Amino acid sequence: MYELVILSLGSNLGDREENLASAITSLGTFHQITDIKAASFYESEPLYNTDQPKFLNTIISCNSSLNPFEFLDIVKKIESSMGRPKKRNKNEPRIIDIDIICYGNSYLETDELIIPHPQLMFRKFVLLPFYELMPKYKIEKIGSTISELLSVCQDKTNVIKHIMEKKA
Repeated sequence: MYELVILSLGSNLGDREENLASAITSLGTFHQITDIKAASFYESEPLYNTDQPKFLNTIISCNSSLNPFEFLDIVKKIESSMGRPKKRNKNEPRIIDIDIICYGNSYLETDELIIPHPQLMFRKFVLLPFYELMPKYKIEKIGSTISELLSVCQDKTNVIKHIMEKKA
């Protein structure tokens, strides 16, 4: 059975556009992951450690026949293959960061994985592209749509739609 999966992707090192595109392409190489749709890319200020480059973020939706932990394993493999170290400090610059935001109607709370993502309602860089892709998507555990969450989000950071640069 296939589940709708929502992922947040971010990058603030190297060619940020290429990093996001490569991660999305990598997800598409797994036959258990289908129907990938991506929002526009959004540039955002770092939230906590502000002494680092700006992030480029997006949200993707896809369908998957994997369970959430199998999907997490794939996410970790993609991050690792792109050069993200396994051991790292929180809120530091990174080539790629992929978070599972929602996984069907799953509610999980383990040391390894929490679904829905516990910070999604506080992060404009997640909510804006999510709103673009699926404004009426309802997070059942929270009881609100993405549109409603965005309208009450307290995050005041500057998040703007990114204009893709033309490559020579």
